[in-house]
Formats: sequence, C-alpha cells, structure tokens
Amino acid sequence: MLDSAKTGNFIAVKRRALGLTQQQLADRLHVSFQAVSKWENGSAYPNVEILYDLGILLGVTVDEILAGNEKVQEGLSYSRAGIDISYTDAIKEEMSAYLGRSDRRVLNGLGPFASLYDIRFPEIKDPVLVLKSEEPGSKQKLAMEYGYTESICHDMINHLVNDIAVMGARPLAVLDTIVCGNAEKDTIKSLVKGISQACAENECSLVGGETSIQPSVIEPGVYVLTSSIAGIVDRGKVVDGSAIREGDAVLAIASNGLHTNGYSLVRLLMDKMPQIKLDKVEGVTFIEQIMKPHTPYYRAVRELFGRDCLHGMAHITGGGIAGNLRRIIPEGLCARIDTGLIRILPIFRYIKAQGKISDQEMLRTFNMGVGFVTVVPQAQKAEVIKLISKHYDCYEIGHMEKGDKKVELTGHLNWL
Repeated sequence: MLDSAKTGNFIAVKRRALGLTQQQLADRLHVSFQAVSKWENGSAYPNVEILYDLGILLGVTVDEILAGNEKVQEGLSYSRAGIDISYTDAIKEEMSAYLGRSDRRVLNGLGPFASLYDIRFPEIKDPVLVLKSEEPGSKQKLAMEYGYTESICHDMINHLVNDIAVMGARPLAVLDTIVCGNAEKDTIKSLVKGISQACAENECSLVGGETSIQPSVIEPGVYVLTSSIAGIVDRGKVVDGSAIREGDAVLAIASNGLHTNGYSLVRLLMDKMPQIKLDKVEGVTFIEQIMKPHTPYYRAVRELFGRDCLHGMAHITGGGIAGNLRRIIPEGLCARIDTGLIRILPIFRYIKAQGKISDQEMLRTFNMGVGFVTVVPQAQKAEVIKLISKHYDCYEIGHMEKGDKKVELTGHLNWL
C-alpha cells in the first residue's frame, strides 16, 4: 500500500542530496513550488504526467518514488531492466478513457485478462464473423520521425476496416498492440487516442489490446503498431465476387494519395534525394502529401451492403489495381481495365518524375489514385456512382468480359 508520507520524505531526501531547493526542483519540472511542498509533506502525490520526469531528475525509478525507498543496487529487478510497473500501470489506467465505454456490446473495461463483447444480432439471420489483422507498414517509421503519431493510427484502422468492408461486413471491435522500447506516456497516450478516434469514425469500438515494452529488443523511441478487427455479416450477404458476371462495370473510387503502400520505395527515393521532403506538390510539402491518412471507404459503400447491385469489391493496396482486383474475379472472367481512364493524383506524377519509375512499376507499387473498386451491373452503374460520389470521386475504369487473365490492363496512363 502506498504511504504518502514515506514517498514525500524520499523525494525530499533525494532532492537535498542533489543540492536542489524545492523551488529549483519545481522549475525543472515546470510545476509550482506549492506542488513540490505538498509532495514532500505527504499531502499529495506527483501525478502521472510528472512521475517519469521526476524519476529521471532524482536518478531513481517510479517504483522507488511510490514505494518511498531505493532498491538495493546489486539486486536485479524489472525496473532495473527498463520497465517501471507502477508507471506502466498508470499509463494503462489513462488508456481506459479511450476504450469503447459507450458501446453497450462491450461488457467490460480495462483490467480483465480479455475483452468481452456481446455478439447477439437478432436482425442478422445467419451471422458470420469477419476477422482481420493489419499494421501500417514502413509508413509508421516516417510517422514517428515527422510527428504524425495520431495520423498513423487512422492509417492502420482505416486500412483494417476497408479490408473487411470489401466482404460486406460491418466493423464491430478492434484490439490494438503497441510494442515499444520504452514507455513514453505522451506517445502511448497519443497512439491509443488516435486508434480510438479512428475506430469511432468507422463506427466500431476499441475494446482492449496490448502494450508491450521490450527495452532489450527494440530501441528507445521506436514503436511498432498492429491491430485486429472483428466484423459481422449475414452469411447470405457476403460479398466475395461470386456474383460477378460478364458485362459488369468496374468502378474506381478515388484515393487521397499513397495510403499505406509503396513507402519502402518512397523512403529509398528520399534517401537518394533528401531535398524533396520540402518540395511542394499542389501547394503542400512532399512529406505532408505522403503522410495523408489512408482513406476510409466503409461509410461510402455501406448503403450498398445487401443489395443486388453489389457484385464485388476490392481494396487497392500493395500490388496495385491488378494485384488486388484479381482476388475477387471468378474463373473464366477477366476485368479489362483502361489505364488511360485512371485519374492519376499529382503526388504519383511527382514520384514517377523524380524517381524515373516505369509505368509498370508505378501500377504494381501504388494505387495511382484508385483506392477502392466496386463491380456492379451496367444497369445500376449510374445509381452506384451517384451514391458513392456523395463521399468520394467515383467513375468507370473498365468492364468484365470472358477470359482467363483475371485482370488485363490496357491503354496508357495519362501523365498530363
């Protein structure tokens, strides 16, 4: 049990040993003199925001501050290994504010060994769970380097939800994992906040997850993110491409940039040409352009779920249009795509020009401005375009015909 008097006395002893006055300690921590005085007389504890910095100043661990005594130096402990249990517990407590408390299906909060979720869906005749895991790839390295901490969380969740939306699934619950070399409270809080907000925007809940601190495995300041989602769909309304027929129209839904693919190539380009980071593309710096969050498509297509006009959907990620669209094409059919109809975004024109990259490589690596594809009957094409265009630019780029290639790219990309 914590003893405030013991903690206060410990802080005072350590402060004096460093030759600091209460005012000097307060100045270094950017708190008031009265706050330090209250800690030392045992009438208050340092809050979570201060504990980590206080420990660094005093040369002790958070565990030692809260316990009110310094552990024997010769003995091994988890704190000496780089992990402060008291501090990480305090961080986890703050995380609870971002969990799906408003979702009545979430039956418990932070603390239990696992999350409980009510999966009764009376309105769904034959419910099927749709499960998926995702990580934001090498884009997260750039995000941490250039200060896009919360933004990369939207990338991860939007990508995740898009991947189950192509099957006609409604997103339900997300579990996140944060692996890091040291526990930086503000960064972890920012990550959890970003993940939670992205979930809310996609009409699902962050219900729990894992924060793993591995000081001997990962360098301090490095964060690795992953997440998993559970969605739900009626078995009879699963969209898997089996309804695609000859003559169907292939519709493109616009992306806003790279999304979460092609960053290994972009980072290579940046290493060779560091000056491009601040170059302007349509009035926005290159860095800002490539760090735009992955477009979320769920709200744009959900009104089509369960309707006969939706024969297939594909999320355009690594592998480009051909590599992803072929995953839903039935045997004996081929999607004939006119690449000249693709509305190429300026950022891709810039990357091609700077890197002298071939058209084939651009199409294989990037989405080129097409982030999502739907396959619909010709008779309902106009209706679908009108509905989706309320959210994002939507237009026809091809059609289905008989053939064994699954996807055939024709024409030439229009770089003008």
